[in-house]
Amino acid sequence: MSGTTRPIQFWHRGQLRALQDAPSTRTVLDWLREDEGLTGSKEGCAEGDCGACTVVLGELDAEGALRLKPANACIQFLPTLDGKALFTVEDLGGEHPVQQAMQRCHASQCGFCTPGFVMSIWQLHEELSAKPSRRQLADGLSGNLCRCTGYRPILDAGLQAFDQPAPRLDREPIAAALRAVHQAPALHTPSGFHAPRTLNELAALRVALPDARLLAGSTDIGLWVTKQFRPLGELIYLGRVAELAEIHEDAQGLHLGAGATLEAAWGALAQRWPSLTEAWLRFASPPVRAQGTLGGNIANGSPIGDSAPVLMALDAEIELQCGRSTRRMKLEHFYTGYQQNQLQRGEFVRALHVPPNEGFELFAWKLSKRFDSDISSLFGAFALRREGPLLAEVRLAFGGMAAVVKRASRAEAELRGQAWTEDRLQVAQAALAQDFQPLSDQRASSHYRLQAAQALLHRLWLATRAQDPLPLAQLSVWEPRA
Repeated sequence: MSGTTRPIQFWHRGQLRALQDAPSTRTVLDWLREDEGLTGSKEGCAEGDCGACTVVLGELDAEGALRLKPANACIQFLPTLDGKALFTVEDLGGEHPVQQAMQRCHASQCGFCTPGFVMSIWQLHEELSAKPSRRQLADGLSGNLCRCTGYRPILDAGLQAFDQPAPRLDREPIAAALRAVHQAPALHTPSGFHAPRTLNELAALRVALPDARLLAGSTDIGLWVTKQFRPLGELIYLGRVAELAEIHEDAQGLHLGAGATLEAAWGALAQRWPSLTEAWLRFASPPVRAQGTLGGNIANGSPIGDSAPVLMALDAEIELQCGRSTRRMKLEHFYTGYQQNQLQRGEFVRALHVPPNEGFELFAWKLSKRFDSDISSLFGAFALRREGPLLAEVRLAFGGMAAVVKRASRAEAELRGQAWTEDRLQVAQAALAQDFQPLSDQRASSHYRLQAAQALLHRLWLATRAQDPLPLAQLSVWEPRA
């Protein structure tokens, strides 16, 4: 099932471009360097980790205005640019205040990473209404690695750039061109790339092409191409289905569409539960959060994904759709094994539903070898509701402790209905050895993971004990954004 094929259309270098017959999995970076001769964007890691390939994508929001987001060109597939604008370091012309500040502050040594830093700072320069704090700028650059200059002069340059008058991007002509593209038929290419526009179109296409690969932000699937050289076959792109990205809150709780970006979804969670702010900002990097989706992170089923522990601690349900039929289940029941789940043929993840959790306290802590933009060695998310000295209800969810993200049912049973004392904490810590038999890998040994999980329970007790609980600021090395 497919519609009439048409060219990929996107704004680039001051005009609307139309590309015929582009391979479905050709990366934006390869197209820029090999086809267009625009070599400012570099390939470092080819997995969206180093930021040397950072570009900026312009997308229309719900009101039709242009919004700018960072992206890793090395793992973005060319057809996903349809209906968007692409900006690279060449668009800045060498005289932009960001580039001038990088020169003044001697913020470039070998220069390989510099174009990526410049584009990340330019995106912030265009999107922020006020000069950021040094901490905010560091958060914005957490997806860009520098191995020779060091971050002090780069941060100095980024802040100085905000002090200089700069020409602002004239967004309206670009937005008008993209609005015209959005009026064109849904994109279907000869290479088998399909981009339905509505939830009904997606559901029908998924039933018609049950073996096609679902593609959202490409932050995981992109590596299957760049690292594993896997053919992906037909692709169904979810990025044009606006209904799939909806986020709203009502009396039933928080509705998070599966197509909502990680940035939007985690931002909504952190707004409702501020204790998640640190975990949100430490989840991957701004380019990954801006392009990756919550549904993709959940459907991926990685045992070290950071979203699933939080959602399990919040007792979330996952909504699945096949054709016109939908069904819901507790997220903790969704996974059946390592990267295996309950999805049936022709089915896709539609949304995550988080109940209000009234009266619950929520805590989430990530342990990793690197503070910013790193995969978790262990992630713990804990929700508890107290009634006087007793723990009336408790949910303890861990990532990195098993083949799937899962709750610590035995430890929960030892705490539920009991007084929250240090003795009871020690009983629950011992129960973790029955809940999990973690594996050893390059990120952590099984012994470390068990000890660290027990230590996170101790941290939870320190933060919530009846007498002299420690403020959260004493349990984190992260600096507040403000």
